[in-house]
Amino acid sequence: MTQWYVKDLSKLTGISVQTLHHYDRIDLLKPSVRLSNGYRVYTEKDLLKLQQIIALKFLGFELSQIKAFLTNDADMIKHFSVQAKLLEQKSRALLDASQVLRSIITDVSDDKSISWETIIQLIEVYRMTQNFDHAWVKDIFTPNELKQYAAFETELKNRYSPEQKTEFENHWASLVSEIKNNLYQDPNSEIGRMLASKCMTLINGLYGKKYAHLRTKKFEKGFAEGKGLAEVGLTQEMVSWLEKATDAYWRDRIYGLLSQLEKLPNATSLTLWYELLDEMYGEDIARKKALYALALEDTQISETAKAWLRDIMPSLH
Repeated sequence: MTQWYVKDLSKLTGISVQTLHHYDRIDLLKPSVRLSNGYRVYTEKDLLKLQQIIALKFLGFELSQIKAFLTNDADMIKHFSVQAKLLEQKSRALLDASQVLRSIITDVSDDKSISWETIIQLIEVYRMTQNFDHAWVKDIFTPNELKQYAAFETELKNRYSPEQKTEFENHWASLVSEIKNNLYQDPNSEIGRMLASKCMTLINGLYGKKYAHLRTKKFEKGFAEGKGLAEVGLTQEMVSWLEKATDAYWRDRIYGLLSQLEKLPNATSLTLWYELLDEMYGEDIARKKALYALALEDTQISETAKAWLRDIMPSLH
Protein backbone atom coordinates (compact mmCIF):
# COMPACT_ATOMS: atom_id res chain seq x y z
CA MET A 1 0.00 0.00 0.00
CA THR A 2 1.43 3.39 -1.01
CA GLN A 3 1.97 5.94 1.76
CA TRP A 4 3.01 9.59 1.74
CA TYR A 5 4.53 12.04 4.17
CA VAL A 6 2.85 15.41 4.23
CA LYS A 7 5.44 17.03 1.91
CA ASP A 8 5.09 14.20 -0.59
CA LEU A 9 1.31 14.40 -0.59
CA SER A 10 1.60 18.15 -1.06
CA LYS A 11 3.76 17.70 -4.18
CA LEU A 12 1.45 15.00 -5.53
CA THR A 13 -1.78 16.96 -5.16
CA GLY A 14 -0.66 20.59 -5.31
CA ILE A 15 -2.22 21.24 -1.90
CA SER A 16 0.15 23.19 0.34
CA VAL A 17 1.66 21.68 3.47
CA GLN A 18 0.06 24.47 5.51
CA THR A 19 -3.37 23.55 4.14
CA LEU A 20 -2.87 19.85 4.91
CA HIS A 21 -1.81 20.74 8.46
CA HIS A 22 -4.95 22.90 8.77
CA TYR A 23 -7.14 20.01 7.60
CA ASP A 24 -5.44 17.85 10.23
CA ARG A 25 -6.05 20.38 13.02
CA ILE A 26 -9.77 20.72 12.24
CA ASP A 27 -10.19 16.92 11.92
CA LEU A 28 -11.16 17.17 8.28
CA LEU A 29 -8.30 14.98 7.01
CA LYS A 30 -5.99 13.26 9.47
CA PRO A 31 -3.16 10.94 8.37
CA SER A 32 -4.35 7.40 8.98
CA VAL A 33 -1.05 5.74 9.88
CA ARG A 34 1.41 6.52 12.66
CA LEU A 35 4.91 5.05 12.18
CA SER A 36 7.09 3.66 14.97
CA ASN A 37 9.20 6.81 14.89
CA GLY A 38 6.09 8.91 15.59
CA TYR A 39 5.68 10.28 12.08
CA ARG A 40 2.20 10.17 10.62
CA VAL A 41 1.65 9.35 6.98
CA TYR A 42 -1.21 9.45 4.54
CA THR A 43 -2.61 6.35 2.86
CA GLU A 44 -4.40 5.78 -0.45
CA LYS A 45 -7.68 6.06 1.47
CA ASP A 46 -6.58 9.50 2.72
CA LEU A 47 -5.66 10.52 -0.83
CA LEU A 48 -9.15 9.58 -2.02
CA LYS A 49 -10.67 11.63 0.80
CA LEU A 50 -8.44 14.59 -0.09
CA GLN A 51 -9.59 14.35 -3.69
CA GLN A 52 -13.18 14.44 -2.47
CA ILE A 53 -12.40 17.53 -0.40
CA ILE A 54 -10.78 19.22 -3.41
CA ALA A 55 -13.81 18.41 -5.57
CA LEU A 56 -16.30 19.71 -3.00
CA LYS A 57 -14.28 22.91 -2.52
CA PHE A 58 -14.30 23.42 -6.28
CA LEU A 59 -18.09 23.15 -6.16
CA GLY A 60 -18.17 25.98 -3.65
CA PHE A 61 -18.85 24.13 -0.39
CA GLU A 62 -17.42 25.43 2.89
CA LEU A 63 -15.02 23.27 4.91
CA SER A 64 -17.59 22.86 7.68
CA GLN A 65 -20.07 21.52 5.12
CA ILE A 66 -17.49 19.20 3.58
CA LYS A 67 -16.61 17.80 7.00
CA ALA A 68 -20.29 17.06 7.68
CA PHE A 69 -20.70 15.43 4.26
CA LEU A 70 -17.70 13.14 4.71
CA THR A 71 -18.51 12.31 8.34
CA ASN A 72 -22.17 11.52 7.86
CA ASP A 73 -24.04 9.56 5.25
CA ALA A 74 -25.28 12.73 3.57
CA ASP A 75 -27.75 12.91 0.70
CA MET A 76 -25.25 14.42 -1.71
CA ILE A 77 -27.70 14.82 -4.59
CA LYS A 78 -29.90 17.00 -2.41
CA HIS A 79 -26.92 19.08 -1.28
CA PHE A 80 -25.64 19.36 -4.86
CA SER A 81 -29.04 20.63 -5.96
CA VAL A 82 -29.03 23.31 -3.27
CA GLN A 83 -25.44 24.26 -4.07
CA ALA A 84 -26.18 24.48 -7.79
CA LYS A 85 -28.96 26.97 -7.06
CA LEU A 86 -26.64 28.98 -4.79
CA LEU A 87 -23.92 29.11 -7.45
CA GLU A 88 -26.47 30.20 -10.04
CA GLN A 89 -27.52 33.04 -7.73
CA LYS A 90 -23.88 34.06 -7.25
CA SER A 91 -23.38 33.92 -11.00
CA ARG A 92 -26.36 36.21 -11.56
CA ALA A 93 -25.04 38.52 -8.84
CA LEU A 94 -21.69 38.80 -10.63
CA LEU A 95 -23.46 39.39 -13.94
CA ASP A 96 -25.58 42.09 -12.31
CA ALA A 97 -22.45 43.76 -10.94
CA SER A 98 -20.94 43.63 -14.45
CA GLN A 99 -24.07 45.21 -15.89
CA VAL A 100 -23.91 47.98 -13.28
CA LEU A 101 -20.38 48.74 -14.48
CA ARG A 102 -21.52 48.67 -18.12
CA SER A 103 -24.33 51.10 -17.27
CA ILE A 104 -21.82 53.43 -15.65
CA ILE A 105 -19.45 53.20 -18.64
CA THR A 106 -22.31 53.91 -21.07
CA ASP A 107 -23.37 56.94 -19.04
CA VAL A 108 -19.89 58.45 -18.96
CA SER A 109 -18.24 60.03 -21.99
CA ASP A 110 -14.62 61.16 -22.32
CA ASP A 111 -15.48 64.73 -21.38
CA LYS A 112 -17.89 63.94 -18.56
CA SER A 113 -16.96 63.02 -15.01
CA ILE A 114 -18.40 59.98 -13.28
CA SER A 115 -21.65 60.67 -11.43
CA TRP A 116 -21.17 59.06 -8.06
CA GLU A 117 -24.84 59.67 -7.30
CA THR A 118 -25.74 57.51 -10.31
CA ILE A 119 -23.27 54.83 -9.25
CA ILE A 120 -24.65 54.72 -5.72
CA GLN A 121 -28.23 54.51 -7.02
CA LEU A 122 -27.34 51.65 -9.38
CA ILE A 123 -25.57 49.75 -6.62
CA GLU A 124 -28.49 50.36 -4.24
CA VAL A 125 -30.90 48.85 -6.76
CA TYR A 126 -28.59 45.86 -7.20
CA ARG A 127 -28.28 45.33 -3.45
CA MET A 128 -32.01 45.48 -2.99
CA THR A 129 -32.52 42.69 -5.53
CA GLN A 130 -30.29 40.53 -3.34
CA ASN A 131 -31.92 41.45 -0.02
CA PHE A 132 -35.65 41.91 -0.44
CA ASP A 133 -37.54 41.84 2.85
CA HIS A 134 -40.06 39.53 1.14
CA ALA A 135 -37.78 36.99 -0.54
CA TRP A 136 -40.68 35.29 -2.32
CA VAL A 137 -40.75 38.03 -4.96
CA LYS A 138 -37.55 36.49 -6.36
CA ASP A 139 -39.62 33.44 -7.30
CA ILE A 140 -42.23 35.34 -9.33
CA PHE A 141 -40.29 38.07 -11.12
CA THR A 142 -37.84 37.70 -13.97
CA PRO A 143 -34.31 39.11 -13.38
CA ASN A 144 -35.26 42.27 -15.29
CA GLU A 145 -38.51 42.64 -13.33
CA LEU A 146 -36.55 42.22 -10.08
CA LYS A 147 -34.40 45.20 -11.04
CA GLN A 148 -37.56 47.20 -11.78
CA TYR A 149 -39.09 46.13 -8.47
CA ALA A 150 -35.93 47.18 -6.62
CA ALA A 151 -36.07 50.54 -8.39
CA PHE A 152 -39.74 50.84 -7.40
CA GLU A 153 -38.96 50.17 -3.72
CA THR A 154 -36.08 52.66 -3.84
CA GLU A 155 -38.42 55.31 -5.24
CA LEU A 156 -40.95 54.57 -2.50
CA LYS A 157 -38.34 55.19 0.19
CA ASN A 158 -37.52 58.55 -1.36
CA ARG A 159 -41.13 59.48 -2.08
CA TYR A 160 -42.78 58.74 1.26
CA SER A 161 -41.94 60.20 4.64
CA PRO A 162 -42.31 57.97 7.74
CA GLU A 163 -45.60 59.75 8.46
CA GLN A 164 -46.92 59.08 4.95
CA LYS A 165 -45.87 55.47 5.19
CA THR A 166 -47.76 55.11 8.47
CA GLU A 167 -50.80 56.78 6.92
CA PHE A 168 -50.77 54.32 4.00
CA GLU A 169 -50.41 51.36 6.36
CA ASN A 170 -53.38 52.58 8.39
CA HIS A 171 -55.51 52.96 5.25
CA TRP A 172 -54.51 49.47 4.12
CA ALA A 173 -55.29 47.93 7.52
CA SER A 174 -58.71 49.58 7.45
CA LEU A 175 -59.37 48.25 3.95
CA VAL A 176 -58.28 44.73 4.91
CA SER A 177 -60.66 44.86 7.86
CA GLU A 178 -63.53 45.93 5.57
CA ILE A 179 -62.82 43.10 3.14
CA LYS A 180 -62.69 40.59 5.99
CA ASN A 181 -66.01 41.81 7.36
CA ASN A 182 -67.73 41.55 3.96
CA LEU A 183 -66.61 38.13 2.76
CA TYR A 184 -70.22 36.95 3.08
CA GLN A 185 -71.23 39.51 0.43
CA ASP A 186 -71.30 38.69 -3.28
CA PRO A 187 -67.98 40.08 -4.67
CA ASN A 188 -69.94 41.20 -7.77
CA SER A 189 -72.22 43.33 -5.62
CA GLU A 190 -72.02 47.08 -5.14
CA ILE A 191 -70.10 46.66 -1.88
CA GLY A 192 -67.65 44.32 -3.63
CA ARG A 193 -67.03 46.80 -6.44
CA MET A 194 -66.71 49.64 -3.92
CA LEU A 195 -64.02 47.83 -1.92
CA ALA A 196 -62.22 46.87 -5.13
CA SER A 197 -62.27 50.53 -6.16
CA LYS A 198 -60.77 51.58 -2.82
CA CYS A 199 -58.11 48.89 -3.15
CA MET A 200 -57.10 49.85 -6.68
CA THR A 201 -57.01 53.57 -5.80
CA LEU A 202 -54.75 52.86 -2.84
CA ILE A 203 -52.45 50.43 -4.68
CA ASN A 204 -52.25 52.45 -7.90
CA GLY A 205 -51.19 55.40 -5.77
CA LEU A 206 -48.11 53.34 -4.92
CA TYR A 207 -47.27 51.68 -8.22
CA GLY A 208 -48.52 54.24 -10.71
CA LYS A 209 -48.53 53.60 -14.46
CA LYS A 210 -44.80 52.87 -14.57
CA TYR A 211 -44.92 49.85 -12.27
CA ALA A 212 -48.50 48.65 -12.77
CA HIS A 213 -47.27 45.47 -14.48
CA LEU A 214 -45.35 44.58 -11.32
CA ARG A 215 -48.45 45.21 -9.21
CA THR A 216 -50.46 42.85 -11.40
CA LYS A 217 -47.87 40.09 -11.42
CA LYS A 218 -47.29 40.37 -7.69
CA PHE A 219 -51.00 39.78 -7.14
CA GLU A 220 -51.47 37.03 -9.72
CA LYS A 221 -48.26 35.05 -9.15
CA GLY A 222 -47.76 35.98 -5.51
CA PHE A 223 -50.83 36.63 -3.38
CA ALA A 224 -53.20 34.59 -5.56
CA GLU A 225 -50.89 31.58 -5.13
CA GLY A 226 -50.56 32.03 -1.37
CA LYS A 227 -47.21 33.85 -1.24
CA GLY A 228 -46.63 36.75 1.14
CA LEU A 229 -50.20 36.90 2.45
CA ALA A 230 -49.23 37.32 6.10
CA GLU A 231 -47.12 40.37 5.18
CA VAL A 232 -50.19 42.25 3.97
CA GLY A 233 -52.77 40.85 6.37
CA LEU A 234 -54.68 38.85 3.76
CA THR A 235 -55.83 35.25 3.60
CA GLN A 236 -56.37 32.99 0.59
CA GLU A 237 -60.13 33.44 0.97
CA MET A 238 -59.82 37.23 1.04
CA VAL A 239 -57.58 37.25 -2.03
CA SER A 240 -60.02 35.07 -3.97
CA TRP A 241 -62.93 37.35 -3.01
CA LEU A 242 -60.96 40.51 -3.85
CA GLU A 243 -59.93 39.09 -7.22
CA LYS A 244 -63.57 38.54 -8.17
CA ALA A 245 -64.58 41.94 -6.83
CA THR A 246 -61.80 43.64 -8.80
CA ASP A 247 -62.85 41.90 -12.01
CA ALA A 248 -66.41 43.10 -11.40
CA TYR A 249 -65.15 46.63 -10.74
CA TRP A 250 -63.17 46.80 -13.99
CA ARG A 251 -66.04 45.30 -16.02
CA ASP A 252 -68.44 47.84 -14.53
CA ARG A 253 -66.15 50.71 -15.54
CA ILE A 254 -65.52 49.32 -19.02
CA TYR A 255 -69.20 48.68 -19.76
CA GLY A 256 -70.15 52.04 -18.26
CA LEU A 257 -67.72 53.99 -20.43
CA LEU A 258 -68.45 52.12 -23.67
CA SER A 259 -72.19 52.56 -23.16
CA GLN A 260 -71.72 56.36 -22.93
CA LEU A 261 -69.73 56.82 -26.15
CA GLU A 262 -72.58 58.44 -28.07
CA LYS A 263 -73.19 60.94 -25.25
CA LEU A 264 -69.58 62.07 -24.81
CA PRO A 265 -67.25 64.04 -27.08
CA ASN A 266 -64.84 61.66 -28.75
CA ALA A 267 -61.82 63.40 -27.19
CA THR A 268 -63.32 62.91 -23.73
CA SER A 269 -64.07 59.25 -24.45
CA LEU A 270 -60.51 58.66 -25.64
CA THR A 271 -59.04 60.35 -22.57
CA LEU A 272 -61.21 58.33 -20.18
CA TRP A 273 -60.52 55.09 -22.06
CA TYR A 274 -56.76 55.49 -22.06
CA GLU A 275 -56.79 56.51 -18.41
CA LEU A 276 -58.77 53.36 -17.64
CA LEU A 277 -56.31 51.16 -19.53
CA ASP A 278 -53.39 52.77 -17.71
CA GLU A 279 -55.05 52.16 -14.35
CA MET A 280 -55.60 48.52 -15.25
CA TYR A 281 -52.31 47.64 -16.92
CA GLY A 282 -49.93 50.59 -16.85
CA GLU A 283 -47.45 50.22 -19.72
CA ASP A 284 -48.21 46.53 -20.33
CA ILE A 285 -49.16 46.68 -24.03
CA ALA A 286 -49.74 42.92 -24.32
CA ARG A 287 -52.49 42.96 -21.68
CA LYS A 288 -54.10 46.01 -23.24
CA LYS A 289 -54.24 44.27 -26.62
CA ALA A 290 -55.74 41.19 -24.96
CA LEU A 291 -58.45 43.38 -23.44
CA TYR A 292 -59.35 44.75 -26.88
CA ALA A 293 -59.65 41.21 -28.21
CA LEU A 294 -61.93 40.17 -25.33
CA ALA A 295 -64.08 43.29 -25.73
CA LEU A 296 -64.63 42.61 -29.44
CA GLU A 297 -65.94 39.14 -28.53
CA ASP A 298 -68.14 40.34 -25.66
CA THR A 299 -71.84 40.12 -26.48
CA GLN A 300 -72.67 42.75 -23.82
CA ILE A 301 -70.77 45.42 -25.77
CA SER A 302 -72.66 47.15 -28.57
CA GLU A 303 -71.57 47.03 -32.20
CA THR A 304 -71.16 50.81 -32.12
CA ALA A 305 -68.69 50.51 -29.23
CA LYS A 306 -66.86 47.66 -30.98
CA ALA A 307 -66.50 49.75 -34.12
CA TRP A 308 -65.06 52.57 -31.98
CA LEU A 309 -62.58 50.13 -30.40
CA ARG A 310 -61.48 48.89 -33.84
CA ASP A 311 -60.84 52.48 -34.91
CA ILE A 312 -58.55 53.24 -31.95
CA MET A 313 -56.76 49.89 -31.79
CA PRO A 314 -53.97 50.91 -34.25
CA SER A 315 -52.90 53.62 -31.78
CA LEU A 316 -51.96 50.92 -29.27
CA HIS A 317 -48.26 50.25 -29.67
